[in-house]
Amino acid sequence: MNRPLPRSCTEPAAGPLGDTARRDYARKLKLFNAFARPELNAAIADLRLSPASRVLDAGCGTGEALGWLQEAIGDDGVVVGMDLATAHLCAARDIAPLAAPIVQADMQRPPFADRSFDLVWAVNAINHLRDPVAGIQMMSKLLRPGGRIAIGQSSFLPDMYFAWDARLERVVNEAVRAYYRARYGRSEREFGAVRGLAGWLQRAGLRGVDVRTRVIERTHPLSRVDEEYLLEAIFRGTWGERLRGYMDREDFEELSRLCDPDDERYALRRPDFHFLQTFTLAVATRRFG
Repeated sequence: MNRPLPRSCTEPAAGPLGDTARRDYARKLKLFNAFARPELNAAIADLRLSPASRVLDAGCGTGEALGWLQEAIGDDGVVVGMDLATAHLCAARDIAPLAAPIVQADMQRPPFADRSFDLVWAVNAINHLRDPVAGIQMMSKLLRPGGRIAIGQSSFLPDMYFAWDARLERVVNEAVRAYYRARYGRSEREFGAVRGLAGWLQRAGLRGVDVRTRVIERTHPLSRVDEEYLLEAIFRGTWGERLRGYMDREDFEELSRLCDPDDERYALRRPDFHFLQTFTLAVATRRFG
């Protein structure tokens, strides 16, 4: 397996379709990984990885999964992290296993020899590409005979569920869709990425596609990591002021109260608080010969 030296945390890299080396959402990635750690670890356990496997975490983000994957394959296995964003790589190097190489690279131009890995793990990464099928085909070239690719995706905001008024939930989801259409040009079709994983793998020429969806379910009282994720990544980082122009004033004010820790109606302290999000992992094997 080729092991190029990791690039400096300050060295720029060319951006792929849909992302750049300068993009930084490390805080949101860390929050999600801490929040969904039980479900992500269960998904890794279900893979039943063989000891001494070689694993690539494509789009490794802030690197939490590198340690989880290393635990699954043991000290004789090799885990390699790859991401484009400089800030994410720096965060990953701070927590990754010492023996894990971490490389700055584009998923569409991976700097590894073909047939280098037993597993390519890519979570919340392929959806960043404008052509997910081409990205999967490129990743699958890195697999050894019988190797697998595991594509994971957590549900986007319009497919999350909160225990409050159904009408307000609908209005908020419509506002989110409008915001993403205006800012990123994201279409309604792209919000269904979770349901497109199996099709992407099949169109990429892979076989034995197996899909499993886990429900990430949280109720009151919330743990610290659960509240941090919901408050910072969703209430503030994804909703907040950015939705003001896409909602009626009264609806926006009601949502703002639910999301405000200083308000008596703060949703995360309500005894009836109930949150649902899904995590889907689709696994397939590369055809050889």
